[in-house]
Amino acid sequence: MMMRTALLTAFAALTFAAVPAGFTPIFNGKDLTGWHISQVNHHGKTQSWVVENGVLSGTQDKPGHGGILLTDKRYKNFEVSIEIKPDFGCDGGLFLRSNEKGQAYQVMLDYLEKGDVGGIYGEGLKDVKGTRSNDYRKHWKTDDWNHIRARIEGEVPRIQVWLNGTQITDWTDTANHLVDGATDGMIAVQVHLGNRWVEGGRHRFRNIAVKEL
Repeated sequence: MMMRTALLTAFAALTFAAVPAGFTPIFNGKDLTGWHISQVNHHGKTQSWVVENGVLSGTQDKPGHGGILLTDKRYKNFEVSIEIKPDFGCDGGLFLRSNEKGQAYQVMLDYLEKGDVGGIYGEGLKDVKGTRSNDYRKHWKTDDWNHIRARIEGEVPRIQVWLNGTQITDWTDTANHLVDGATDGMIAVQVHLGNRWVEGGRHRFRNIAVKEL
C-alpha cells in the first residue's frame, strides 16, 4: 500500500512538474471536464476523443471525418502550454480565440511530409496571411513528446510560438480578422477532415495549461 501511494505521489509530482510555473491546468488528465465537442464545425463531429493515462488523443472516427474539441471557457490574452505526440501523417491544430465553428487563429500541428508545426493559419478566417515556422524540424523530437507554448495578445493579434523552449514563430496580423471582431475565444485541438490523416493515426496531447495575461 505504501509503495502504491509513493508511486501515485511520484506520478502526480511529475505531472505537476510538466506544467510551467504560473500556468493553470485546463485538462485534468482523467476526462473531458471543461471541454466539449463542436457540433457545427466543418471538419466533422468525431466522437473518437479518448483520455487514458493522463493523455488526450483524437482520431477520425471514420475515414475523412474529423472534428474539434473546445474549452468551455473563453480566453482573451493568454499563453497556452501543451505537450503533443502526433503520429506521422496526421494534420492537427491548436486553435486560439476560436468560436464554436472553429473559426480561429491556428497554430499548425501538421505532422506531414510537407506540413508545418508552429506556423500560423487563419482557420475559417478571411484575409489572414499566416506564416510558416522557422524550420521546426531542427527542434522536433521524433517519436517523443514535444512541448509547445503559444502566446496570443492584442486586439490585432501578435502570436508567438516556442517548440521545446526555442522560439520558432513571431507573427502579428495586419488587422483583427476574427469573426465580428472578437477579441477572445475558446482554445481547441483539431483532428483534420479529409485525407490529411493517416489511417489509424492519432494526435496526442497532455499537460494542457493556460496563463492569462
